[in-house]
Amino acid sequence: MAGRRAATCCYAGRPRTSGGRRYPADGYGVARGLLWPGMEKAPSGPAMVYGVEERLPVATALLLGAQHVSAMMIGTITPPLLLAGALKFDPDDTAYFVSVALLSSALGAWLQCRRRGPIGAGLLSVTGTSFAFIEPLTRAWHAGGLAMMFGMSCVAAPIQMALAPLLPRLRRLFPPLVCGIVVMLIGTSLLPTAFYGIAAPVREGAPGWLGLAVAALVIGTVVGLQAVGRTWARVSAVALGLAAGCVACGMLGALQSPPAGDGAWFTAPRLLGHGFAFSWDLLVPFGFIYLVSSIEAMGDMTATAQLSGLPTDGDAHWRRLSGGILADGATCLVSAVAGGFPSTTYAQNNGVIQITGVAARRVGYAMAAILALLGLFPIVGRWVTVIPPAVLGGLALLMFGLVAVSGLRIVVGGGLGHREGVILALALGVGIGLPTQKSIVNGLPEGLRALFDSGISAGGTVALALNLLWPAGGAAPAPSRP
Repeated sequence: MAGRRAATCCYAGRPRTSGGRRYPADGYGVARGLLWPGMEKAPSGPAMVYGVEERLPVATALLLGAQHVSAMMIGTITPPLLLAGALKFDPDDTAYFVSVALLSSALGAWLQCRRRGPIGAGLLSVTGTSFAFIEPLTRAWHAGGLAMMFGMSCVAAPIQMALAPLLPRLRRLFPPLVCGIVVMLIGTSLLPTAFYGIAAPVREGAPGWLGLAVAALVIGTVVGLQAVGRTWARVSAVALGLAAGCVACGMLGALQSPPAGDGAWFTAPRLLGHGFAFSWDLLVPFGFIYLVSSIEAMGDMTATAQLSGLPTDGDAHWRRLSGGILADGATCLVSAVAGGFPSTTYAQNNGVIQITGVAARRVGYAMAAILALLGLFPIVGRWVTVIPPAVLGGLALLMFGLVAVSGLRIVVGGGLGHREGVILALALGVGIGLPTQKSIVNGLPEGLRALFDSGISAGGTVALALNLLWPAGGAAPAPSRP
């Protein structure tokens, strides 16, 4: 055992090389090579202290489960908090949404790790609230409030479940170019949401620039810790940046205790407690994001399988991916019915697997238990809701920018030649520019209006269509001579 631990410690945090190529230590470059043909092949996985099917002591499982929760909890609770700040939710509703987000993550982790029948990947995977749905959820809010948000999430979730067994065949329609463009558009479309929090008054009578200063402190703390280069600093950077912002707001008198609740000790999920509404105009944007979320989750689960020392090709691998996507869809459906927002498989836990050398899926049970306990106690959600908007805005600015950068990396990793550059330019131009011109969008037929009113679906559709009409390997226009 000592030798195995030593091997893991030596491996953790270092870039890998194989065949002269250099791979990032987080495993995501590996996932892209495994998921999409024509990209880099994966090196062998790290030495494992505990493999996927190995048993480990309960105390060890709880300790490791707590590490996984700490790595993903901020990402899970941030989307409902951002929506609450931008759309002015009631504090009681916001606290409830945070609790349901944690409970949904517990359900998703349990389904992914348990794998019974066709549901679940059988990997140490964790799910959390998806940032990708913030834009369509915001549109749904303006169209019909909370009832429309949860109604559309509920109706569109079966689309993901129906796609699960078909994804291995559909993956050729979504090469790195198309998926990377969609991920870039997700990031760019969310950036304005971050500035809503930054622009919000830190406290009554405070100058407008104070929110920007608080956001800069949060971002500076996170970036500074990332630059340290130590594992502990990198893993804890987001939490410490959040803490620094809250301390600064406390010194400025902008941090308040949460409002008194109804005295309940436990959060009881309410089935469709905010009503149910549906709009055909919103079905396409929601369905498109569910599809994109599935493609991203496939890459995350492929990276998890590789880091766990499992084969990343063949029928067994694709059954794991299909089961994982089906579990994501089921989690989204249950979450929407209970009054929660859509979720997806997270990538954060891949770094914990690599650092610890533990891929045992039984750690997921401990992780699910911790998340469920956090979600069941309303006091957790209430204290989270008092985080100042400027703190969350600074964190969101960095996160959403990194989402866009990750999309760019996917595009570049798949090759960025003349053809890819033209498709990227047109897709980004349409995705960013067209939704700002409502006079053009409103003049389109109803079906097209629903598709092009969202920058993500508009740019993604352009990328998908051009990728099919202009196949890779086609002749590029010859450069003109002077």
